[in-house]
Parts: sequence; structure tokens; C-alpha cells
Amino acid sequence: MKKLKSYFEHTEKAVEADERFKYVMAIALDPRSGYREGIIRCITSREGNVQIRGYIDRSVLHKVRSDSLEHFNIGNRLSIKNESEIIDQLGGKDWDFIGLEDPDIWVDEKNENIHVYFTLPFKNKTLQGMIIGLGHAEGNDLNSLTMTMPVLIDKSMKCSAKEVSIAPLNSQGFRYNLIESSDKIDDTYFSTVRIAKAEEMSKPWQFGETVFHPNKHGIPWIGGHASPGPLLPETFIDVGAGKRLGILNGREANQKEGNGVKYGMFSVGLFIYDYENGKIDWVSQEPFIRDSQAKTITFASQFVPTQKYAGILYAHIDDSFVRAYTIDAEKVKLLLP
Repeated sequence: MKKLKSYFEHTEKAVEADERFKYVMAIALDPRSGYREGIIRCITSREGNVQIRGYIDRSVLHKVRSDSLEHFNIGNRLSIKNESEIIDQLGGKDWDFIGLEDPDIWVDEKNENIHVYFTLPFKNKTLQGMIIGLGHAEGNDLNSLTMTMPVLIDKSMKCSAKEVSIAPLNSQGFRYNLIESSDKIDDTYFSTVRIAKAEEMSKPWQFGETVFHPNKHGIPWIGGHASPGPLLPETFIDVGAGKRLGILNGREANQKEGNGVKYGMFSVGLFIYDYENGKIDWVSQEPFIRDSQAKTITFASQFVPTQKYAGILYAHIDDSFVRAYTIDAEKVKLLLP
């Protein structure tokens, strides 16, 4: 492992594509397995370039397994009961479903049920535009999942929802979860961080206010797109009552290139989230992690605590493979206000 700033970048890839897929990304792990089992997004086809706006990935979710947390093997496709029925009901004949994306796993401590959340992207077959919702499935384990209706979806295309970050319960008995949403200013699209109020984790949530907009904060590394990553446990770093330190994925502002739009660099940063009131208190002025091999994307999706003040953060690089980074709480504290 090579020491870089306040983290160690693992030399070997944590997950890489095999002969079945083009690329792999967005790992999510089940804490009940000791984070040895989980799910990953596998790209079956890619149209376009990940650096240029407008590319299309078609995806499936597969299970992964590891004996060491250093390297995961890709297993069978994730089977979800009622998947085709729900997708057909949502999409109909006018919308092209391009596959389940970007999974997140949450375990209900009350009954030990596993909840899987994932992006549901539908592309209009004849007109421009996409519906991007947050899907949901629940079961006793990864082998017994049943899909429900999405917890968030707006068929008018005014609100998108993906990349959920599950918040703790607040004192009022509900959660101010975070999602990646979107906004358009003039001809420019931005990815924003938005509240999703959840009173029940398996039933429809409510779209809330935008709590971070790249166009309104003037932070260069996150000037174009923002997406919430995992909230870190308070046993890793305690940032105060009703608050959590979190991972924030951020991308530099878009750049015009000919008739197209070129994306900037995506990096991993830090933020402090007041989950009691649904407010972001602080965002790092500089990135926390930028992979040594990344040409355009370092995007974190999973944190695994390994010791009291240490853990592994997993991120995918250029939407192609997954890397692991060991992070030390004492070094991270030096970056906080």
C-alpha cells in the first residue's frame, strides 16, 4: 500500500470486471456478514465516453463475496422477486429501462431485515429526458429480496433521486436521509444534495429541500455535481450530538467542448451533517481522496469500520473498477474545522 496524505491507497483492485462485464462499480456491503458479502453494479454495455455528458451505461446487479475485505469475487446476478412486474408498471411502452444501478444496503436493527436501495433509470424512447427514481427491495437476506414500489420517483421529471445516504433516526422519530438530485440553471445541469424525509423505510418518502447546490457554494472541486456518500459511524469520529461526519462525492464544473459538454474531475470529500435538523454544517474546501490512477472519477460508495478509529473506504475509479483505501480517524480529524 502507498501512503497518500491522510489515507492509504491499496495497490490491488478490490473488485474488477471479469469476462461477463465491461466494467464494475458502486459496491455495497451487508454489515451482518461482517461486510464479506454484498452487491455490485456491473456494466453490460456502454455507449459514449464517461468524460462526456450523454453516455449511457446498461447495468445489472450481482452479488459479491470476500474472505479478506481486500478483494471481492463477483457471483451470481441478484435475484429480486417482482422486479419485472414493478419495472413494467413504471416504464410502460414509452420508457426504456436501462438497468438497476448504484445499490445501497441498510439493515433494520428492529427485525434484522435487509433493505436494498438502487437507482431506477428510464430513458424516453422517442423524446429527450429521463426518469430517475430510487427503488427499494426488502428481505431476510440477499437471497430473499422482494421489490416494492420506489420510495422516491417523479414521473414529471422535475425531481430525480439516486445515491441515497441513510441518516440515523432523529428525536422526532423519522430520518432526514440524503439523496443526489438535480437542478438546471440556464443550459447547465447540476447534481445537488437533497433531503428525503423517511417516516417508514419501505414506503414512499417525501422530497425535501436542497441542502447543497454546487452553483451556490463556490467550492471548485465540487462546482458542478454533488452526491452524498456514506455517513461514518460516530465510533470512528464523533462530531457532536445529532451530527455525523460523511463522505461527499464532488465533481468540478462542466466544460464546453465543441458542441458537447466535458465533465470535470470527480473526487471524494468530507462534510458534517446535522441529521437532527436536516442541515449540512460544513463541506471540505479541498478533496479528501483523489485516486492516483483516476482520469476523471473517484466516487466512494461504502465505508467499513475495521478498528475503533480506522476503516476502509471503497470507491470506484472512472466507473471501471473498485479501489479500497484505509483511512485513519486521527489523520482525518486534522482536516475538520
